[in-house]
Amino acid sequence: MHRFASLAAIPVAFACGYLAAHTGLPPAHAQTPPATLAPQIVHMAAMTDEDIGPQVPNMGTLRTKGLVATPSGTIAVQSGNVPKHYHTSADEIQYIISGKGTFWLGNEQREVGPGDLIIIPKSIAHAGSVATTGEFKALAIKLPPQAAGDTHLLP
Repeated sequence: MHRFASLAAIPVAFACGYLAAHTGLPPAHAQTPPATLAPQIVHMAAMTDEDIGPQVPNMGTLRTKGLVATPSGTIAVQSGNVPKHYHTSADEIQYIISGKGTFWLGNEQREVGPGDLIIIPKSIAHAGSVATTGEFKALAIKLPPQAAGDTHLLP
C-alpha cells in the first residue's frame, strides 16, 4: 500500500517540478501565486482552513490557496466539499492529502482517500464530494491555468 502511495506521488512531484521550472508572469485569470516564487517546502498536511483562506462563494465549503502560477499551469492546496462541476479549458489533477469519502468522476461516484491521485480531463464532471471522515484537502493542479468563469456547476 505504501509503495503504491509513493509511486502515485511521482507524477505529482514531476508536475510540480515542471511548473516550478517554467515560471513566468501568470495570466490575469490564474490563481494568485505567492508574491515571488522561491525555493520552499510547503507542509500542506499541516495547513488549517485559516491558512488556506476564506470560502469561495457559491462553491460549497471550498477554500483554495495558490502556491504556483505559470502560463503553463497552476498548483494550489484546496480544502472543503465542492459541488459537482466541470471545466472546459483546463485539465485537473488532484492528489488527496486528507479526508475520505465519495467523489464524482464522470458518471459515477467513487470512494477516495489520502494518497489517491485523481486525473480529470477537461469537460469531465467531478467533485460533488461528500466527506465521511474529516474534510477533504487536496493538491490541485490545473493545466493550463483555469480561465476565469470556467467552473460550470451541475445539478
